[in-house]
Amino acid sequence: MTTVRIFLKIAAAKNWEVHQMDVHNAFLHGDLTEEIYMTLPPGFKGSNGNKVCKLKKSLYGLKQAPRCWFAKLTTALKGYGFVQSKTDYSLFVLKRGELRLYMIVYVDDLLIGGNDSAAIQRFKGYLGQCFRMKDLGPLKYFLGIEVARSSHGIYLSQRKYACDIISECGLLGGRPVATPVEENHNLTADGKDFYDDPDGYRRLVGRLVYLTITRPELSYIVNVLAQFMHQPQKKHWFGALRVVRYLKGCPGKGIMLSAKSDLSISAYCDADHGSCRLTQRSLSGFVVMLGDSPVKWRTQKQRVVSRSSVKRNIVQWLTQCLNLNGIENCFHVLKYLMTSL
Repeated sequence: MTTVRIFLKIAAAKNWEVHQMDVHNAFLHGDLTEEIYMTLPPGFKGSNGNKVCKLKKSLYGLKQAPRCWFAKLTTALKGYGFVQSKTDYSLFVLKRGELRLYMIVYVDDLLIGGNDSAAIQRFKGYLGQCFRMKDLGPLKYFLGIEVARSSHGIYLSQRKYACDIISECGLLGGRPVATPVEENHNLTADGKDFYDDPDGYRRLVGRLVYLTITRPELSYIVNVLAQFMHQPQKKHWFGALRVVRYLKGCPGKGIMLSAKSDLSISAYCDADHGSCRLTQRSLSGFVVMLGDSPVKWRTQKQRVVSRSSVKRNIVQWLTQCLNLNGIENCFHVLKYLMTSL
């Protein structure tokens, strides 16, 4: 999704056209490179129980099907002159003189954009000859993301997806809240009041995770709630419902990829020392901006636990005093430290 946001930001800044295409029965196009047999379908006439089918093409349900389809598509794109990106294998780039064409693949959904409208139409015709395709025209709705374009840029939101979450939780008539999480919340696990429907909790948090594609402000609380998937408590469920009530007040909020030509990269990060009460790890977050548009963000725990050097030195000092001068001297040291503080 970071690649998609970057691509749409560049398209907005350079005023490129962006089109969408869909492949009919994508996995049926793949060519198998190994011998695979399957049992005869139920009710097949003439079967005596000793015969099987040898597959010539891939089918839905085969673990090889996605790989075979992507290999077939990659071969067709390279035959047209595209080069596969080494940073993100779902991105293909075509450069011919001043011509620039870009295509992003997500299973059977394709995004096509570039600086030449006629070249885009020719390429779409080529894809139609190679595969059975459906031309969806200019990009408007992609993977649950609503795309609205104007002279100011491209606006991405998941309004319908957010409304579905609110409706599923039964909070269409609920009172909205101004923030997705309470200040100084206490969502750490304490082994009490476990929630009786952990599958429902996991389903809700999973949907909230996907909602962070266009809602950076939810990254922190979703990161916290996702830590209790294995055994959620009631307070975690209520914390997730608070996020849904927050969505009730602003379901159409999203990100704006502006049409300004500035494509400079800037990044901002911050960390809260030892904020995780479970592991005493620091929680860090960052956002990367392309011009004035956010294209990547994340909130996560740091892998290393960093203790204060002052605290460590005091502990070592007290240990030495206890070993060398006895416990009475330690009391004097502690009294001195408390007076100084």
